[in-house]
Amino acid sequence: MIGTQVTPAKLGRLIVSLAVLMITNAWAAELPKESVLPLALATKAAHAAVDKCLADGYRVSVSVVDRGGNIRAVLRQDGAGPHTVESSRKKAYTSVSMRQPTAKLAELITKMPSLHGLQNMNEHMLLLAGGLPIKIGGAVVGGIGVGGAPGGHLDVACAEAGLGSIGASTKMAAEE
Repeated sequence: MIGTQVTPAKLGRLIVSLAVLMITNAWAAELPKESVLPLALATKAAHAAVDKCLADGYRVSVSVVDRGGNIRAVLRQDGAGPHTVESSRKKAYTSVSMRQPTAKLAELITKMPSLHGLQNMNEHMLLLAGGLPIKIGGAVVGGIGVGGAPGGHLDVACAEAGLGSIGASTKMAAEE
């Protein structure tokens, strides 16, 4: 840099560049941190849920969604009804969206008719038992939904097997 002069214009651009860099870093530090449901855990949970239902003699579909309700994994057991794919997806979506087991939500709208509007909130909601939020390390990171067993409580048992396979909390499902 011998012979290079720092002109007032160059110095001004350097100062502005440093200020922008400092402001950008400050804003980045304020960005919220979110836990993410990895694909490997989503598929492991789905397989465990399907396997549990199959061992019990039920042919089901299982959907796992991330915290935004986006599909991460879907499995449809051989012989499961075609409607079970959509019902499992909607149960998973509803459970993560409301951060509650869908069985609890279904019971709630039965007891409080003023809450019937919940089931029509959007076309993705389904308030039937079989959907559970996926809670890992204190954060809800997704939802799992099972459809096709001959009873919502059986769908829930399979969903709980999926949660257990990935170390997700099943306490929320049992206590709420």
